[in-house]
Amino acid sequence: MSALPWITPQEQPGISQFRKMLYADLREILMIEKRAYDFCWTETIFRDCIQAGNHCRVMEVPHSFIQAYGVMSAAAGEAHIFNLCVRPELQGRGLARRMLDHLLELAHTVQTQTVFLEVRTSNTAALQLYQAAGFCEIGIRYGYYPAAKGREDALVMAKEL
Repeated sequence: MSALPWITPQEQPGISQFRKMLYADLREILMIEKRAYDFCWTETIFRDCIQAGNHCRVMEVPHSFIQAYGVMSAAAGEAHIFNLCVRPELQGRGLARRMLDHLLELAHTVQTQTVFLEVRTSNTAALQLYQAAGFCEIGIRYGYYPAAKGREDALVMAKEL
């Protein structure tokens, strides 16, 4: 059963909004992160990203709960998406695409020409999302991610804006 039974697929998409991630959001974000990933970011990583001025954004139902979040850096005409995550019980409803589109729009507004990201080779849903959004594979980072049985490779992907 969904942890958010009052939100139906029909009513959820139209009521969300984007805003900057706040330190006050980190408790909820860490809960989502721990449920979504076996090897998740720590509070320190999120705090450092906010403090460094990275583009840290949340998609939320106003005054209710965070649906998704993303972290991206942008400098010298390039952006790098470090993290994009959707609350597990809301996955499969197009929220990842909306969060990705928001980050790409943000990258465009700061005159970014190219957006980069890494994705686990086993994460087929994310690979399909990024390919559908126009990202192309440009390389492999061998042993990039921790995994249950050692390390896992990452595909490096890029999109020209």
